[in-house]
Amino acid sequence: MAELRVYLKLESLRRQFAAYMGSPTRARGYVPLEGMHSLIIEIAPALAIHHVSDVALKTVPEAEPGILYTERQFGILELHSFDMDHVDRAGAAVLKAIGQKAEDQLKPQLLFAEIVPEVTDSHAVILNRNREASMILPGESLLLIEMMPALFAAYAANEAERIAPGATLVDCQMIGASGRLFMSGEKSELEKARDHIVALLKTVKGRG
Repeated sequence: MAELRVYLKLESLRRQFAAYMGSPTRARGYVPLEGMHSLIIEIAPALAIHHVSDVALKTVPEAEPGILYTERQFGILELHSFDMDHVDRAGAAVLKAIGQKAEDQLKPQLLFAEIVPEVTDSHAVILNRNREASMILPGESLLLIEMMPALFAAYAANEAERIAPGATLVDCQMIGASGRLFMSGEKSELEKARDHIVALLKTVKGRG
């Protein structure tokens, strides 16, 4: 019996996050574009994700798979389409196939949320050597958020850009033991993003 860990629907991918999802380090399949809707599912055991993918793509062949990935314990599928009905029907088919509801996912846990004001030039250099998205510049502030399960970092990144479009997506680590979001910009913009994400994570329905 597959365990549903994450059932995450992202409405209207924002420009920076869509570009990040289409980068060589993240896009393992079809590239999502700005304005598309996305469904990200994580289940255990890992190889069960291929059954989930088969069900989703045979039910809605118009949906495009962007990520199909098996890590040590969990399997991850990301689908996207400009038509929200495609995403909804694919998701409904998957839930029916594994006999679970969206609310059976794990409720996200916020582990850390802090803003580092005006990073130094040496700090910016180290960050930029390890990032997978845009660069942070010396003097900008840095928003750091960590949560579990890791895939909720994708939700945080897309929503942060929605509420604070002037902020820069530096990195989004969405696969692993925990998820991490790095964004840079003006402190006031980052405060809006942080508060928005913290509030949204509390509203997600799931099991403890």
